[in-house]
Amino acid sequence: MAGLAVAGSASAETVGSDAVGVVESPADPAAESVAAPAADPAAQTASAAPVETAPVETAPVETVADQVQTLGEAVHTLGSAGDTMFVLIGAILVMAMHSGFAFLEVGTVRYKNQVNALSKILADLSLSAPMYFFIGYTVAYGGHFFDSAQSLAEKSGYEMVKFFFLMTFAAAIPAIISGGIAERARFYPQLLASALIVSLIYPLFEGVVWNGNYGLQDWLEAAFGAPFHDFAGSIVVHAVGGWLALAAVLILGARRGRYQGDRMLLFEPSSIPFMALGAWILTVGWFGFNVMSAQSLDGISGLVAVNSLMAMAGGALAALIMGRADAGFLHNGPLAGLVAICAGSDVVHPIGALVIGAVAGVLFVGLYLIAQKNWKVDDVLGVWPMHGICGVWGGIACGIMGQELLGGLGGVSLLSQLVGSVLGAGYALVMGLALYGLLNRFIELRLSPEDEYSGADLSVHHIAASGVSGDRNFE
Repeated sequence: MAGLAVAGSASAETVGSDAVGVVESPADPAAESVAAPAADPAAQTASAAPVETAPVETAPVETVADQVQTLGEAVHTLGSAGDTMFVLIGAILVMAMHSGFAFLEVGTVRYKNQVNALSKILADLSLSAPMYFFIGYTVAYGGHFFDSAQSLAEKSGYEMVKFFFLMTFAAAIPAIISGGIAERARFYPQLLASALIVSLIYPLFEGVVWNGNYGLQDWLEAAFGAPFHDFAGSIVVHAVGGWLALAAVLILGARRGRYQGDRMLLFEPSSIPFMALGAWILTVGWFGFNVMSAQSLDGISGLVAVNSLMAMAGGALAALIMGRADAGFLHNGPLAGLVAICAGSDVVHPIGALVIGAVAGVLFVGLYLIAQKNWKVDDVLGVWPMHGICGVWGGIACGIMGQELLGGLGGVSLLSQLVGSVLGAGYALVMGLALYGLLNRFIELRLSPEDEYSGADLSVHHIAASGVSGDRNFE
């Protein structure tokens, strides 16, 4: 037993000088309490004093809030950087497509015009960059780039790469026109036309469709339930480029010797491998053209990629059959399908995309032959049927195949697509006739008969593709 129980008294005493623990006897009801050892007054005073402990450091509420804010800023910065990289990759891919335009033209023209084809595309692209930077982008979207570099670098420079991306679209217009007027247009007058197109004519329509300028989109939505939908530019880029090219081709006329009475003479392509290389570069780059038109990681869609693939395949197969295995038609067929799918690549079903591409392939081959043979429209690369007609078909097809009834995502109006497509083609044709008509009146657009016979390589650039120079004295 650990202690001694004391019973028989109402009080408990302390035994000896040692503190003995006393427990209450359960057998004795009178034992109500157990006396504790006598407390030392000094000890009581010491126990009453507060005990000092080391302060516990706790994170203030402000610090937690700061951490949350910092995390949010990091996520926002990461998102901006991701969007910037996404659009930059798209801009690089579309810029690479210009080499495709160059080689497609190099392979299609005659040997004496190969250097001119390469030079035109690079010169047009180089001129388009400053013209769109200083004028075109402002016409389409407002604002300007005259702020400080620090301001332009905000959000990881997203606005800069967005300009870069859209500039490569604008520069595609002169590249399209170049293929139609090849082998007989003077070099510098065409550069002047390119400058006016990239800085004014193209951005005016671009802003109407993609920035809602002048209220057309609001009117179409109010009238037909949906605005005009052109996700990646079947109308804004390709149809505008194709119909501008038609105007230029009509004003310049056919190449000398192309037609003799009712008979069309065959001007054979200089290099099928170069033509095929150009078509392949364009085809691969087109996935940047279409997919990156989302312009942010949030908007990226695998549907756009697969629809582009299916339209490409449909165009190639249709052109293969319609063109009877002709290599030129076969390699241009995928491009026709890709032109057509641009508008609705984000809303149609992949089966619908296959149909859109196949129809585009048929249209390209059929109208190229009719225009060349029956109408004597000497469009060297067939850019009017390729971009002009297939672009319009793509704009209209978006309003058909994009309907939920046909497996699409909906949100499009066939009437709005008809109005927007016809308006884009009509605008480009009128502006093209006005521009090239005025330039041809005051500045001769066409090479002289002697220069055209010699070829643009020697008459303009004074060197042939083989490296043999012309007769010009540079001293």
